[in-house]
Amino acid sequence: MPAARKPMRTAGRAKSSSANAQTAAVVIPQLQRLLAFNAQTFLDTVGVGRFIGKYKKGETVFLQGDPADAVFYIQKGKVQIMVVSKQGKEGVVAVLGPGEFFGEGCLAGQPAHISTASVTVDSAIVKIEKQTMIRVLRDEPSLSQMFMSFLLSRNVQVEADLIDHLFNSSEKRLARILLLLANIGKEGRMESVPAINQEILAARVGTTRSRINFFMNKFRKLGFIDYNGSGTMHVHTSLLNVIVHD
Repeated sequence: MPAARKPMRTAGRAKSSSANAQTAAVVIPQLQRLLAFNAQTFLDTVGVGRFIGKYKKGETVFLQGDPADAVFYIQKGKVQIMVVSKQGKEGVVAVLGPGEFFGEGCLAGQPAHISTASVTVDSAIVKIEKQTMIRVLRDEPSLSQMFMSFLLSRNVQVEADLIDHLFNSSEKRLARILLLLANIGKEGRMESVPAINQEILAARVGTTRSRINFFMNKFRKLGFIDYNGSGTMHVHTSLLNVIVHD
């Protein structure tokens, strides 16, 4: 008679499968966390649809009227956003620093840039192609939250600028801009401000260069600002007195 077959060790296999499943349940989430999308890493590195450009002081990132096909992120440096009217009048609408975006109008269907972006100091800027930015904003909540926070902050800033121009004198507007450039009120720190052309300040404040020169001299004599040998300006918190007092 044929030899009887040995019973299959189904119990042992079942235990092995159970152990493998338990291991997978522990290991897979750990791998997922390790491979999780990191918004800051995405903005700090080169990859598909994004590039890092190095710009020297005074160089242009894009011109008013250029095709709007990308969003830009400032890794380091400062970017000035300027608009030129049909009559040739220039106006500085924003001065941006590290951690801020610009050129985001392309995401709303803007076909061409309505302003010119140039760097005021040596800068490193990430260019993110429009379709790449749309995809990542859709798929990665961490970057979406970061970008939304930026947009809300920008909206608050625009409203504050509008109120400033409507109701404050040119002296107060200049004081506010200098305080913003020195990061007064941002995380409790204050930075020295690189030397700024008074023509640029005049365009940003909405007044003449001679008025800017008058107020800057006044602020210096009152001890609100001072200059050092490296070509930078130090803004003191006492400059707040210009804004809070008539």
